[in-house]
Amino acid sequence: MYFIAPVSSAIRQVKRMLRGSPVVQNKQDQLAYENWIASYDTLSDEDRVAIRKHIAGFSKQPLISIVMPAYETPRRLLRAAIDSVRSQLYPNWELCVADDASSSPQVGQLLKQAAAADLRVKWVRREAGGNIAAATNAALTFATGEFVALLDHDDLLAEHALYEVAAELNAHPDADLIYTDEDIIDSAGRRHSPYFKPDWNLDLLLGHNMISHLGIYRRSLLDEIGGLREGFDGSQDYDLALRIVAATSSDRIRHIPAILYHWRQPSEIASFSQHHLDRCVAAARGAITDYLACHETLSTEPDILPAPSIPSWTRIRWSLPDPLPRVSIIVPTRDRADLLARCAAGLLLRTDYPDLELIVIDNDSSDPETLALFDRLRHDRRVRLLPFPGPFNYSAMNNAAVREATGTLLALLNNDVDVIEGSWLREMVSLALRPEVGAVGAKLLYPDNTVQHAGVVLGVGEFGIASHFGLRAERSNMGYFAQYGLVRELSAVTGACMVLRKDIYEAVGGLDADNLPVAFNDVDLCLRIRTQGKHIVWTPYAELYHVESASRGLDHLPHARHDERVERECRYMREKWGDLLDNDPFYNPNFSRKDHLFQLDAPPRRKKPWRLAEV
Repeated sequence: MYFIAPVSSAIRQVKRMLRGSPVVQNKQDQLAYENWIASYDTLSDEDRVAIRKHIAGFSKQPLISIVMPAYETPRRLLRAAIDSVRSQLYPNWELCVADDASSSPQVGQLLKQAAAADLRVKWVRREAGGNIAAATNAALTFATGEFVALLDHDDLLAEHALYEVAAELNAHPDADLIYTDEDIIDSAGRRHSPYFKPDWNLDLLLGHNMISHLGIYRRSLLDEIGGLREGFDGSQDYDLALRIVAATSSDRIRHIPAILYHWRQPSEIASFSQHHLDRCVAAARGAITDYLACHETLSTEPDILPAPSIPSWTRIRWSLPDPLPRVSIIVPTRDRADLLARCAAGLLLRTDYPDLELIVIDNDSSDPETLALFDRLRHDRRVRLLPFPGPFNYSAMNNAAVREATGTLLALLNNDVDVIEGSWLREMVSLALRPEVGAVGAKLLYPDNTVQHAGVVLGVGEFGIASHFGLRAERSNMGYFAQYGLVRELSAVTGACMVLRKDIYEAVGGLDADNLPVAFNDVDLCLRIRTQGKHIVWTPYAELYHVESASRGLDHLPHARHDERVERECRYMREKWGDLLDNDPFYNPNFSRKDHLFQLDAPPRRKKPWRLAEV
């Protein structure tokens, strides 16, 4: 198993994605990745034979146009880029290059030689230099492929890149946009800093350009939107991706979880973004603004802000209606007056939200301090106390409280959660009100300011059901490619702090009180919401403290009194959701399911398409 350490500096992450200063992993991580490449990401002759056999059996072999703008490219880099296309195992491609009026004659000479050596290479020289968008559009004018792939003039394609794309198109012929994983290649040819991406994730895309390389687009859709737009220099590919996303539907966007593109860094060519980072960021925010303007459901314009810890990436602060809708906050409890008192004070005194009700549902509390606290809480007109006698059943308790709730939104909250900053509920409500969103989770911290919850990852942990992203990371740790610092879609979030619309909760039948009275009911709820086509979203901009399961113990402890019950609930989850638990779309299949730490699996769980074809 190989470990890919999160990059600690957020600014270095931004530079990595925007082609700034090189980011080199430490020697141990770099060696681990090189070993993984040698063992699992290097083709053998046997692989190549199998790939060619698979290609021969394709029902369709679509023509793929690789479009490349070139400008003053050093000869060896341009030759390497062209050679990486000519060595593709998939043969039905054309390379369309537009020389953006380079003053050096070597660019034209090399392109002329390449075109003479391979008729699939075409090129044109622009008489006047422009920009990347103009040059790319010039190359598009003589591209004839059904699909278009974008390649920078100094980068490299993996030799099986177009084969994997064609295999995906044979499996999903209605795809309009395909994107792949990528890494960086330095001047010595060493690959590093791999970005193993999640499957389609709109909210993450609005935070940064997760599509990037390799991006493949349906040509007819490119024509429909008018190709690349000028005026978005440094973020023209981001703008293109967002406009394609707006023009298609999520079921026509595909992700190939394989490193198929090698982004050259540092380059001998000074990129636009290296010298004009501010302009690139402004262009990216302009592209996001235009994308959001396509949403007919938005009554007011959201705020587009720098991400607090990663200023070159983006936070969307969604607008709230006036007046604000009522939120019913449901807190199940049994005794532990110390926890409930702190939780209630945070909700009633330190939460900046004008219309909330607190429903405390009590499971046979008997401690005098707790009963005295109940008496005090009754004096607040926003508080209701509901008795729930009998065996502890978290799902049934919440369902009973929901039936009594008067809010249009619900906030499921544990009694050991404490407010840090008053705007947490506004943030979660703003996301929950989006029509496509089904439920929203928060960033939960232990009292020592380490992370308890940055979303749920499926199929990991002691029971192989689910665990928490970010567990025990430092609060400031942005995680692997800032996944703990940006809003993103996930398969599930914890019910310790979850906000959702009441109608959605009721439509899916609430929490499963029969099969999941204590554990994994929140995960099951989220997965059922997702089957209705709704998104589960996690935000780092709502932070609360959480003393995990303080009032009833931890299910995963070996000496837990609930072993038989936990096993039963695990068995139910495995029988109901087994395939999804093993294939969380938001945790790349190249990562091990032994934990949540973005460790590369050895061997990878993802099956090579040419090996699947042999079965």
